[in-house]
Amino acid sequence: MEVKSGVDKSNCNCVNDSRNERRVGLIYDQRMCKHRTPDGDDHPEKPDRITVIWNKLELAGIPQRCVVLNAKEAEDKYVCGVHSKNHVNLIRNISSKQYNSRRNRIASKLNSIYLNEGSSESAYLAAGSVIEVAESVAKGELNSAFAIVRPPGHHAEYDEPMGFCLFNNVAIAASYLLDQRPELGINKILIVDWDVHHGNGTQKTFWKDPRVLFFSVHRHEFGSFYPGNDDGFYTMVGEGPGAGYNINVPWENGRCGDADYLAVWDHILVPVAKEFNPDIILVSAGFDAAVGDPLGGCRLTPYGYSALLKKLMDFAQGRIVLALEGGYNLDSIAKSALACMEVLLEDKPISELTEAYPFESTWRVIEAVRRKLCAFWPTLTDELPTTLTNQKAPPHVLLSSSESEDEVDEASKIISEDLVQAIEDVVEPLLKLKIDNYHDQVTSASWRSKLSKTDIWYASFGSNMWKSRFLCYIEGGQVIGMKKPCSGSMDRNPPKETRWKTFPHRLFFGRDFTQTWGPGGVAFVDPRSNSEDKAYMCLYKITLEQFNDVLLQENVPDLDMNSPLFDLNALDTILNGVSLIVEAVKRGWYHNVVYLGKEDDIPVLTMTCPLSAIESFKSGEIPLFSPSKDYAGTLVRGLVEGKQLSEEEATTYIQVASTKSL
Repeated sequence: MEVKSGVDKSNCNCVNDSRNERRVGLIYDQRMCKHRTPDGDDHPEKPDRITVIWNKLELAGIPQRCVVLNAKEAEDKYVCGVHSKNHVNLIRNISSKQYNSRRNRIASKLNSIYLNEGSSESAYLAAGSVIEVAESVAKGELNSAFAIVRPPGHHAEYDEPMGFCLFNNVAIAASYLLDQRPELGINKILIVDWDVHHGNGTQKTFWKDPRVLFFSVHRHEFGSFYPGNDDGFYTMVGEGPGAGYNINVPWENGRCGDADYLAVWDHILVPVAKEFNPDIILVSAGFDAAVGDPLGGCRLTPYGYSALLKKLMDFAQGRIVLALEGGYNLDSIAKSALACMEVLLEDKPISELTEAYPFESTWRVIEAVRRKLCAFWPTLTDELPTTLTNQKAPPHVLLSSSESEDEVDEASKIISEDLVQAIEDVVEPLLKLKIDNYHDQVTSASWRSKLSKTDIWYASFGSNMWKSRFLCYIEGGQVIGMKKPCSGSMDRNPPKETRWKTFPHRLFFGRDFTQTWGPGGVAFVDPRSNSEDKAYMCLYKITLEQFNDVLLQENVPDLDMNSPLFDLNALDTILNGVSLIVEAVKRGWYHNVVYLGKEDDIPVLTMTCPLSAIESFKSGEIPLFSPSKDYAGTLVRGLVEGKQLSEEEATTYIQVASTKSL
């Protein structure tokens, strides 16, 4: 069905001709509700998302004051401006009968995607609707517009649907204006993505394109929040002619609210937008950073969204297009969408925010982004005054992304003292990460050059026995089962050699949760040797510089690497003893570096818990805990691929280690 305008479409040029009101466009089409889970199962990205918004606007009389445009499907030639032919062909045909028997199988191989008989039509309507309103605003027929569309789009990449997204609606519309309609005079586009998740697909589309300034503020948690990689980190600024035109503001944790977002607008986005001076603004308007969203875990209010949008109205002569992205609390997205429409219609003045301050982590992120981008945007050069950055919200408990996914309204919950203590003892040390990327800070450090000339053997007894897992610490990234990626080392050269050896140390499993692997114990060895024990270890020949980076990543990377954690003096000391506590990372679990002897006259070092922790494990103060299936699987893979044990023998080896008392 086609949605009819609140007035006759032929009279659209006369709608809102009062000088006090802007001409605002709306697109909504019930046909986009045909995209739903194939078995009717409940899902966060469900048809009700757009119907509740439309119903909310209708109750407020909004459509009657707007130009309501008819949705139409995008043409393949425009979609191909962003996506590959294979991608377009898949989405065009996936709902046809010929795919009935394999549609679900195809969806299962994609990242967070479902498909059904209505998916093709919905995807084409969503992309076409955003093109339609963007073109109308670019022509001057409308001052601004809101496309209430689904499925969302900002995760969809060149050759891959992902994250509930089939076509990248906003990227397609931007590409259309720039490449298909040059006569409209749109030469510079600002894309603002305020969805709680990083717009990885949009970023990659315009990575080298200086015509598009892509700005994304999102929950990141150092790559552990969806989409679960480093693409959304603030160091990702674009490449070649597009360098500086990609701006990421990655939250370290959830619960960021109005004050945090407004601080980012005032001290990053608004100054840069003034320099960039866009011809039009496209907003990837996800409302999943709203209070109560079950996936987002942040605290933006409808007022907050309206205030952010109001600040954008000062640019591009107010030519703004909102395109719905995420948002999974039906009440929150409806109220937030209404608040934004009232701004576009200039219904009521935006009052000042009541007294509230950003979190300390927010100021840290803002300052890191400004330092990184000031080379491209001189307006960001000046340091923010301490009188400003000292205005902080009270300390708050940080929760992991997995915890936030089960929240209904985390902002309204009171956390018990017992839970706070548990998080501080077990989880928080792994989450309290500073945004300052130590790779950037130490590029020119002289100690790296010195330590790169010394080789050591790093002996691994846990998941690092699987070489693919260990390479995450060298090259960055993650393997199956890991909940978050590693940042990698400064020197990403692979180990010079790998060999295996057994050592007279006791392997055991302790702790009950890690940020990298989730619930379950992780491997430790008793620092003391015992001839009755035997631990398999994979030895990697790496530089002492790389060992420092591994040591940091194995513990808590919350300090500046302006100096080494373990230098040549420490190496000389440990050669005359047995082990050395690395004070700088003492909050971590593996800060005890243990000397195991020499191989080819090169020191063999491992890292494990200190002796004091052994006593805590024995007393039960720190729990002994069997490893999870994913974590144990990495040990098995390492032992089998290293040709040390059969799969059955490796499994038994781990079971014995996890059940035998200390």
